Amino acid sequence: EVQLQASGGGLVQAGGSLRLSCEASGFSFDDYVLAWFRQVAGKEREGVSCISTSDGRRFYADSVKGRFTISRDNAKNTFYLQMNSLRPEDTAVYHCATTLGVRYYSDWWRNGNEYDYWGQGTQVTVSS
Repeated sequence: EVQLQASGGGLVQAGGSLRLSCEASGFSFDDYVLAWFRQVAGKEREGVSCISTSDGRRFYADSVKGRFTISRDNAKNTFYLQMNSLRPEDTAVYHCATTLGVRYYSDWWRNGNEYDYWGQGTQVTVSS
């Protein structure tokens, strides 16, 4: 059974940092693309970042480039989202997601429908 367990959310002041973790089980971690999405109530889900499989390519939403870093530890079956210089607009529920293999159209990684498995959300709240 595939499971993703997200953790690391919390309340932080603007300018602060958090690191989200997503622990995976039940699938061959090395072969899967890993991503973070976020959602604010009443708004569309937004792709935040993605890390590919063997080549380790990373993708970021423009709103988080230079502030967030995605990484993976294949030995621990865990991937991370290091979030620095947090802003109030980063407040959201963050979800981790995974899918087998990459797609070959522009910005495919932002499309939540391409992901097969999702973890539960972890709330990130940034106060001003």
